[in-house]
Amino acid sequence: MSDPLAVIAELPGVPEAVKEAREAVDRLYRHRVLRRRGPEVSAESALRGARASAAIEGADIPLGTLRSGELDDPVVQGALRVSAELGRLGSTWRTAPRQALARLHTVAAAGLAPAERLGRPCAESPAGEPGVEETAIRVDGLVKLLTGTTSAPALVLAAIVHAELAVLRPFGSADGLVARAAERLTLVEFGLDPKSLVAVEVGHLELPYDEGLAGYLTGTPEGVAQWVCQCASAVTLGVREITAVCEALQRG
Repeated sequence: MSDPLAVIAELPGVPEAVKEAREAVDRLYRHRVLRRRGPEVSAESALRGARASAAIEGADIPLGTLRSGELDDPVVQGALRVSAELGRLGSTWRTAPRQALARLHTVAAAGLAPAERLGRPCAESPAGEPGVEETAIRVDGLVKLLTGTTSAPALVLAAIVHAELAVLRPFGSADGLVARAAERLTLVEFGLDPKSLVAVEVGHLELPYDEGLAGYLTGTPEGVAQWVCQCASAVTLGVREITAVCEALQRG
């Protein structure tokens, strides 16, 4: 049986980028602060990840404002709700990813889409984007990747999940928030970051996000490899962000 992810995992540059990200995560997990303050670090990672995901959508709110809770931007509110929801979707993500995606969209798009559209795929696609039939076929393929088996690293699966949801825009609203949440959920549930410490969204904010997705959208081996390597870099940058948090906690 073919393993398309294994093929992607061997594209030029990908093994090295994945290895570097894996080593960065391993170093983070050895930080002594995590022995007694792991849940606190994970909560901080979730907050920073939500802020970064909203900022990619154009809603760039300072961390201090997020901590205050004085928020009225629906994109930021959606990002925070998505972040809070991730911990409840672990087992569902592996067994019923469609259900998990519907839930992510429901919490992400509240206030951005009509209530009757929450959690439901678009009935039509905007001009210039994949059609409804193509989107349905590719989402089917994504579900098979998540519920099947592969020899590819979790990071490769997470990168493809993220890109497919981001470029297909199956819901027509808040798809970016859903895509980045799905990437993080995949990194957690497939073993790279089981404690959800890595603020991968922060890494994506620092990198040329749209350019990376445009490369993936070409469908060429070079474009796909570029995107997977970019996701690996986002993981490494997300580790750097949370390592700084750990160091600050250690200093008191």
